[in-house]
Amino acid sequence: MSIEAGLERYEKVNEMIKAELSKKNLTSVKNVNGQRYIGCALDRGKTIRIYGTPGNDMACYLNGGRVEVFGNCQDAVGNTMNGGEIIVHGHSGDAMGYGMRDGQIFIRDNVACRGGIHMKEFEQMKPVLVIGQSAGSFLGEYMAGGTIVLLGLGLKRGEKIFGTHCASGMHGGKIFVRGAFPKENLSANIKVMNLGNEDKKELDALVKKYCKCFKADYDEIMAKPFKKLVPATSRPYANLYTAN
Repeated sequence: MSIEAGLERYEKVNEMIKAELSKKNLTSVKNVNGQRYIGCALDRGKTIRIYGTPGNDMACYLNGGRVEVFGNCQDAVGNTMNGGEIIVHGHSGDAMGYGMRDGQIFIRDNVACRGGIHMKEFEQMKPVLVIGQSAGSFLGEYMAGGTIVLLGLGLKRGEKIFGTHCASGMHGGKIFVRGAFPKENLSANIKVMNLGNEDKKELDALVKKYCKCFKADYDEIMAKPFKKLVPATSRPYANLYTAN
């Protein structure tokens, strides 16, 4: 049995989801029309399948659960998630993965501005964001850890893989970018590097998972080279502060 969201208020939809997941580990929500907070703090072992367009803060504070969207998403998906998995068969709005601490997000198509803003990692907690097509401005802004993969699939002639101010304020983590990219859109504190052996292993596993999620062609993706973007310093704004 699936839950019908329709034009119900988000509070009621989330109450119905909670009730269903108290009895079983999987539920589907159909005809979603912008209802917010779906999958908020979802625990490990629980899965929600969403059909339609979920509203802001979908899967915020995700706590090990799995959320799969058959459609597009609005803003702040995976906000401050602690672990788990988000798979989106479409596009996503602004601030995707804001402050995410662990877990993985796979977006089939585009992400708007500020994807991966303030991602962070600690010991074994290493968040991942994989984007199939392009990203808007400020990708990886203030990024402190984790991995972003930007594949640039299906771009039209003249379309850039990421917007302006890419990795602005980035002071940790890494971004793997496939194919050509606009160096003029990179922030001044970013270094462009070749991939090492460990980078290649990590990238290979993530590309294979992307292909499994969306039935993409692994050989086609890997036919183009990747570069790695990393911060030149862990203190990009040190000159703005008075020395101790």
